[in-house]
Amino acid sequence: MSKVFEFAGENDFCPGGPIYTNPKEPSLFLSLGLPVDVFFPSRKRSRISAPFVFSEERFEQKKQASIEVLPDECLFEIFRRLPGGEERSACACVSKRWLILLSGICRDELCSQNRSAVKNTEVKSKIEDEEIEGDGCLSRSLEGKKATDIRLAAIAVRTANCGGLGKLFIRGSNSSRGVTKVGLRAIARGCPSLKVLSLWNLPSVGDEGLSEIANGCHMLEKLDLSQCPAITDKGLLAIAKNCSNLTDLVLESCPNIGNEGLQAVGQYCTNLKSISITNCPGVGDQGIAALVSSASNVLTKLKLQSLNITDVSLAVVGHYGKAVTDLVLTSLPNVSERGFWVMGNAQGLHKLKSLTVTSCLGVTDIGLEAVGKGCPNLKQFCLHKCAFLSDNGLVSFAKAAETLESLQLEECHRITQFGFFGSLLNCGANLKAISLVNCFGIRDLKLDLPELSPCTSLRSLSIRNCPGFGDGSLALLGNLCPQLRNVELSGLQGVTDAGFLSVLENCEAGLVKVNLSGCINLSDKVVSVMTEQHGWTLEMLSLDGCRRITDASLVAIAENCFLLYDLDVSKCATTDSGIAAMARSKQLCLQVLSVSGCSMISDKSLPALVKLGQTLLGLNLQHCNAISSSTVGILVERLWRCDILLVLSLGVLSSAPWHSRLAEAFREVPVSNLSIIRVGVTTTSQSLRLLLAVQLFGLFGEGFGRGSKLYSLP
Repeated sequence: MSKVFEFAGENDFCPGGPIYTNPKEPSLFLSLGLPVDVFFPSRKRSRISAPFVFSEERFEQKKQASIEVLPDECLFEIFRRLPGGEERSACACVSKRWLILLSGICRDELCSQNRSAVKNTEVKSKIEDEEIEGDGCLSRSLEGKKATDIRLAAIAVRTANCGGLGKLFIRGSNSSRGVTKVGLRAIARGCPSLKVLSLWNLPSVGDEGLSEIANGCHMLEKLDLSQCPAITDKGLLAIAKNCSNLTDLVLESCPNIGNEGLQAVGQYCTNLKSISITNCPGVGDQGIAALVSSASNVLTKLKLQSLNITDVSLAVVGHYGKAVTDLVLTSLPNVSERGFWVMGNAQGLHKLKSLTVTSCLGVTDIGLEAVGKGCPNLKQFCLHKCAFLSDNGLVSFAKAAETLESLQLEECHRITQFGFFGSLLNCGANLKAISLVNCFGIRDLKLDLPELSPCTSLRSLSIRNCPGFGDGSLALLGNLCPQLRNVELSGLQGVTDAGFLSVLENCEAGLVKVNLSGCINLSDKVVSVMTEQHGWTLEMLSLDGCRRITDASLVAIAENCFLLYDLDVSKCATTDSGIAAMARSKQLCLQVLSVSGCSMISDKSLPALVKLGQTLLGLNLQHCNAISSSTVGILVERLWRCDILLVLSLGVLSSAPWHSRLAEAFREVPVSNLSIIRVGVTTTSQSLRLLLAVQLFGLFGEGFGRGSKLYSLP
């Protein structure tokens, strides 16, 4: 064996010279076992995956040259010398490391010889983007799992070639890789022209991320922060100092933002036009006073909701709100009657046109009367859940607000029939719309009113879910409001034919929109009279839940309605004969038809529905259990331009698998254009309910627009 080890390779064993640098080290290539006493090297060259060198005792692989060994500083210098935006975008696709480095390059850090190329790229990209965006401003929205730092960095790099991002909306974030200061830093450096930023439900975004935006996006005009608990006054201070062009500020559920941040905004941002602050417990009178007083001449919209403010804030609003046109006050428990009284008597809200007050215990008769006198140009007034307001206060307000055009009362249970009709008679000649919703204090009493001049200005009447409103009240309305055009009487079970007929008989102007849903005591007589007297103007009619409506009403509609385009007869006693009567009409051109819950409509209506489908854009056949799946397939095929809403029972599909029927319905549509976009499963005590939504892609674009079909399988 020693001779083998000392063999130099000069004879027949392996001609050509020695192959070992160190012949004493055979262990690198030889595996000597006990039965081996002679070595014959293979004449076939061994494949080696990488080049190697031999040292004294072992060999090492050579490291291949790679750009990845360069430090970030070197890569940064290389990237900022790239000739154009397309090259930077291509490099950003290589790896996350390159993407993060590229997103950290500001425009000022690019080499001077490349800036002209960037400007040319921006001009070309802006022309293309204006055709897509409409207003010429690039807009991006990230929601849920899509909201990550990596995606923000990619957006920053790509949109930097197009002049930068103009609007960014982030709603929620990825639970494991959410948005942090890293992503906002990329946006700040790549999108200096950002004007609108909306951050919703981002617990990992704090003051550092907002400071990055403040330092890089000096053109910011609109800021919306919602459910961002890590942002404090420090971040808002950075925005205030660096973004003096701020015009819109929305703060919602940000517990660590208080008076200090709002005072800074009021000091540095004097062009604020819209302020909305909701559920921020740290905000008090000092912050509101600083904001409102600093923007006294430009502030037009103000919303204060669920705040710990007192009467002082309302006094400031009443004095400094000289330019305010829209004011919303909601859930202010510490504001008393004195606050509303001072706000009205301050005489500063002369330009106020719209006022909405919800769940404020300070709204009383005295305070509301003062508001009416202090707002001489008020046009729209909405009052919700104000428990201490009575008839006297409402009538006094109506007398003072002479320019009022719209009055809406919701869940004001101390308002009775006297207050309702009193406000109607005293609102002046400008009142056009009045709405009464869920007011349980209304009782159908017999009122002996003197002969009064009618309210000829009222055009729209809406009474919803007021159980005490009946025929007597409707008779009074018919006499007082002869110029009604839009009438909504929803959920009024006490209204009968006699009450609504009085409205029809006294209505001099033609009715345009009528909603009688839930009025279970109305019959075909009402529809017959209404179509005869107002069929030449009627455009929308809803009879949803009117169980006494039969085919006779559909016949009257088919004969007398020339402009009707929206008809809802859901849960009515209509049959195939009524549908056929409408199909025979030559002047009826319906665009939307709803027969949901009409169990007596069956497959016999197929020819009529197909004929009506020539003009239909929407058809609701939910819970029509007498319609078979084969009829559904024909309707889907024939009414290709119509959105169809269907609910099919499992019994209808028992004779054949649903997928085969679906394929039959869409047999002329390529498989690639058919997509199941939502499948939900819920369990009840009686059955298993499946919700299947099918959308048709590729023909009319994405979304539930024209050409999409919805199915639900209970």
